[in-house]
Amino acid sequence: MLDVRALSAGYPGRPVLAAVDLHVDRGEVLALIGPNGCGKTTLLRAISGVLPFGGGTIALDGDDIRTMRAEVLARRVAVVAQASALPPRFTASDVVMMGRSPHLRLLQWEGRRDGRIVRSAMQRAGCWSLRDRLVDELSGGERQRVIIARALAQQPALLLLDEPTSHLDVQHQVETFRLMRDLCAGDGLAVVAVVHDLTLAALFGDRIALLADGRNVATGTPAEVLRAERIEAVYGVSVRVLPHPVSGRPVVVPEAPGAGERAGEALR
Repeated sequence: MLDVRALSAGYPGRPVLAAVDLHVDRGEVLALIGPNGCGKTTLLRAISGVLPFGGGTIALDGDDIRTMRAEVLARRVAVVAQASALPPRFTASDVVMMGRSPHLRLLQWEGRRDGRIVRSAMQRAGCWSLRDRLVDELSGGERQRVIIARALAQQPALLLLDEPTSHLDVQHQVETFRLMRDLCAGDGLAVVAVVHDLTLAALFGDRIALLADGRNVATGTPAEVLRAERIEAVYGVSVRVLPHPVSGRPVVVPEAPGAGERAGEALR
């Protein structure tokens, strides 16, 4: 579905990505991890067409995104950005309806079908009860669910999420990732999500791509990528990787301060 080949991208005077390869199939959640500043957001911006890139290719179902008109790309790719600004004094349902814009002709009004799609998107994102609330009166978590619903209303084939659970409590973090998995399984959606919580990435990602210094240093299943020595090398912190008691997937636990000294004392 998504093929990124030898991608190089960045900003004037500041290269960020160098020869990055990435592939995502329909029905798959790819968790994108890596330390701050490694290029995760830059990669999403290049895939979405917002950031021009200098080298390599990005293709959707074999179509080079550089040959697509902006409205065509917007029908196929939806983005939940890290800090999405919402227009004040609009209701939540008004904001989600904006996700239908790529599907409407110039000056065309929304119809009943658009209304049904908006309602479905808000129900799936868990924010239908907020439909008549003004977005500038919503909490950070509520706003994030509205932003996710707006992306779903686009009915994309590829969904890009930049830290989608950063403002959510534990319940809504889990619900958001379960929604991503349901969309992949039921709608054949492809999802690329930047995730800082390595355990959440392992629990809900089909595969994980680890970026470091603008390069893709490892891609594979959670068990293949999340190895203690690799995490320590990339993040500079000592961790233990344990199997989840139910799923068997990796659980990444930072070493407690002084754990090594206490272990040594116990052996003496």
